[in-house]
Amino acid sequence: MFPDPDFERTAPPRPWLSALLAMVLLFGSGCGYHVAGRAARLPETWKTIAIPALANRTSRYRIEQRLTDATIREFLARTSYRIIQDETAADAVLRGQVISIQASPVLFDPVSGQVTALVVTVTTSVRLVERETKRVVYQNDNFVFRDEYQVTTDVNSFFDEQSPALQRLARDFAARLVSGILENF
Repeated sequence: MFPDPDFERTAPPRPWLSALLAMVLLFGSGCGYHVAGRAARLPETWKTIAIPALANRTSRYRIEQRLTDATIREFLARTSYRIIQDETAADAVLRGQVISIQASPVLFDPVSGQVTALVVTVTTSVRLVERETKRVVYQNDNFVFRDEYQVTTDVNSFFDEQSPALQRLARDFAARLVSGILENF
């Protein structure tokens, strides 16, 4: 095969074009997304966090205990912090209060008219403070958790289901709260 005399050679890429392409790739890769659940925004020097029981401003009996226990479990599962009770020995303290809890029906059984799904809304106020400096690291005075839960139409099993339903609610609440703290949204 002989070279085609009509074939035109293209000029090699200009150095400024290569530099521009490299800058676009470099700055374009920093899109602002990050891995969920990593504790990059919390100080690396912390080893312990105290999580006292949330205060309960509702009439719902012991809801604060369920939410506090679930939050402790979620911190233990997702971070390397030790969770302790003694606030004076902790690097940080997470305090909060349950302001309100409401359940609203969203679905009804067409035959019986009974509620089959509820939207549960829990409103809390939460603050994570570095103990020594008193610096507020995370604060949300209106942390609203809302999710939908199925309800059985069998009245007898409804009372049996209440405790597991509250456990699911507490677990879901804690997952969102800890994510909010770790991602600092």
